Amino acid sequence: MKPPRRGAKALAEFMPEIIGEALAARGLSEASLVADWPVIVGESIARYARPIQLQWPRAAKRDPEAPIAPSTLVLRVDGAFVLEAQHNAAIIVARVNAHLGWRCVEKVAFRQGPLPALKQERGPTPHPSADAEAEASGAAASIDDEALRAALTRLGARAIDRATRRLAAARAGEGDS
Repeated sequence: MKPPRRGAKALAEFMPEIIGEALAARGLSEASLVADWPVIVGESIARYARPIQLQWPRAAKRDPEAPIAPSTLVLRVDGAFVLEAQHNAAIIVARVNAHLGWRCVEKVAFRQGPLPALKQERGPTPHPSADAEAEASGAAASIDDEALRAALTRLGARAIDRATRRLAAARAGEGDS
């Protein structure tokens, strides 16, 4: 058994508990439902509808042999898309149930409200300029390990290009005053 780690703990060690409690308060025991929403329902639906809660039927005395009653998925929907969301309700239910692996959701309820924009995937990083590449290559020339030298050259070239762009933008801003 490992001895307990001294010092600060990594933030990742706390996240499952923090996220789990926050989602459980909303009835969303499955974090992937929120994290993978655009993948589950598709980008076109995820743009205007987000999960905010799973409402389970009230717990009453029930037969333990009876199947568990399915929940209602509550979605926050941009007001302009409520009608389209209603038309896509069956698709949303089917995709969520397929993701969860069982008939968890029976119906969808909608709450109108503003939605934050979906995070855009980053595009490919542009290649650094030849000047930045040459400068970074010269700075990393004394490194013996070829793979490390190449990696540091790429990193350095991108850093040099970024600094050059920021400096040029700052100088252009000074000229406007």
